[in-house]
Formats: sequence, structure tokens, C-alpha cells
Amino acid sequence: MRTLDDEIFVCIDCETTGLDLSVDRVVEVAVIKFTTKEVLESYETLIDPERLIPESSTYFHRITDDMVVGKPKLHEVLEPILRIMGRHPVVGHGVKFDIECIAQEADKIKLNHTIRNNRIIDTLRLARHYGESPINSLEELRKHFNIPEEGAHRAMNDVVVNREVFKHLSKRFKSLQDLLRLVSQPVLMKVMPLGKHKGRPIKDLPLDYVKWAAHKDFDEDLIYSLRHEINRRKRGGLFTQASNPFGDL
Repeated sequence: MRTLDDEIFVCIDCETTGLDLSVDRVVEVAVIKFTTKEVLESYETLIDPERLIPESSTYFHRITDDMVVGKPKLHEVLEPILRIMGRHPVVGHGVKFDIECIAQEADKIKLNHTIRNNRIIDTLRLARHYGESPINSLEELRKHFNIPEEGAHRAMNDVVVNREVFKHLSKRFKSLQDLLRLVSQPVLMKVMPLGKHKGRPIKDLPLDYVKWAAHKDFDEDLIYSLRHEINRRKRGGLFTQASNPFGDL
């Protein structure tokens, strides 16, 4: 039987001008192919996004307009990225966004690829299942597992940290199948992780707010948890938490 140590994974991270892929562009990409024991191959490059980088994004990843002058366009480096990714399971923190960055660019130039079909191991969901870190951001997980700091929030730094976080989170699994079985299951979250009600138990949120949030573009676990809460209140006739002008006082 193949163990997790026998498997090959890839981890990818994209730094971007923002989070709206209809208008925002990649400014840096890093990808590694690895096992739990060693890194087999890596690739990283700054990218010319062909647009200005907002100051708010530069503040986050420290990449400026001057740094990307003369760097390749994303479509010019797709082939080595896609070759390294192959059909291996893709590891990353909220990694569907990074996969979509690459997939959309490949679609634009009609470059054949299959990366949307790669199996995904989202370390954010894996950390939520793990349940022993009070905060599941990549930086807080780094601290939780005492992983050395890699420096500024840059693509390869995040990939290196993400690989180490994955190694810690995956220790309790004997095989890839066991791991994939768990990460295919959504996590029922108890606390609202963002927005004006950040930190409050989801069961205590006003019903109108829960219904509104359940239709936003949040991650799958949060949407699952919000819809679960709506159904719970419907089943239990719990309508006292509906919209109330004094509910937040």
C-alpha cells in the first residue's frame, strides 16, 4: 500500500494586483513539486501584470511597479508552471484561487491544460478539520507549528511555509486516499471568521444577516455553515433571531 511519503504533490501561490480575477492580474508566481521528504523541482518569477499595482496590494506583498518592469507576462511562463503541476494533487491555502489564476490565463491563449481537474488539498480546510489552532491563517499556522519565518509575504516564501504546514497537518494520515476523503468533507464552522460579526458564534447571528451572507462569495466551508444554520433555525422554528433593529445593541 502506498503511504503518504510515496506521493508527489505540488504547491502553488500567486501574488496578484487584487482578488477580482475579472480585472486583477498576477504579479508573482511560485510553484514547487515535492514529497513529504524533499523538494523535487521549483519555479518562481515576478510577472508583468500589464497594469499598475494598487498601493493596497503592494502593502500586502511588497511588490512594486518598478520590480515588475521587464519581467515576463504570465502567458509566457505558463508552460513550465503547467509542466511542474502535471496531474499531481495541488496543495495550498485557499488554493482554488491560485489554480484559477493560472487556468484563466491558459484559457485566454487557448493552451490545453487539465489543472482544474487536479485533486485539491486545501490546507485551510485541513487546518479547520485539525481544529487545534485558534486561527487558521497561514501565518498563524506557521507560528502554531513553530515553523521558521521565511520573510516578506512573497509567493515562494508562502509556498515554503505552506509545504511545512501541510507536512504537520498530514502526519495523522496513512494514505493520500484517507487525506482526500477528509478534505472532501466541508467543515461546520462555529464562529463567524470575518465581517462586522467577526468572532461571534454563527448560532447567535441575526437571521437576516445569515441569509445575506449565505449568498456572498465566501469560501465553501463558511457558506456550508451559514446554510446549515438557516436550516437549523427552520427545523427548530427559531425565528427570534430574525431582523431586529435592537438585536445588535
